[in-house]
Amino acid sequence: MAEKRYWLVKSEPGSYSIDHLKADRRTAWTGVRNYQARNLMRDGMQPGDLVLFYHSSVEPPGVVGLARVAGAAYPDPTALDPQSEYFDEKATHEDPRWFLVDLEFVEKYPRMVPLDEIRQTKSLAKMPLVNRSRLSVQPVQPAEFESIQRLARKG
Repeated sequence: MAEKRYWLVKSEPGSYSIDHLKADRRTAWTGVRNYQARNLMRDGMQPGDLVLFYHSSVEPPGVVGLARVAGAAYPDPTALDPQSEYFDEKATHEDPRWFLVDLEFVEKYPRMVPLDEIRQTKSLAKMPLVNRSRLSVQPVQPAEFESIQRLARKG
């Protein structure tokens, strides 16, 4: 079995929040249209990997909960749907171009870990998130994951 990996996904809470995931229990992580983020989902994410759920485009932005990769990557059906905002006219069933994973809810943290606090935490200084990465899917090192877990649970 492959070693468990850790990830961070960004979502605007007005579109899809940790509370939506909690209510749905599981969702297809559709609509990723950046090749690097797609490659991370398609080639890197494995069932059982843990995912930090990050609310972006809000004040303050921050990590609000935890999800788990619920299955292997598969083609994103929204790329083939002309009615979808994520439709890609170059995508075909033979060459789907875009992939996704299903995420399942694990927990909503007792407290949000705001981006400013993440930036001020020395052990998190090398996270792509801190270094202004705009990627909606990012790898997280095990020690970084543990640091975020501790911050989310501190009183």
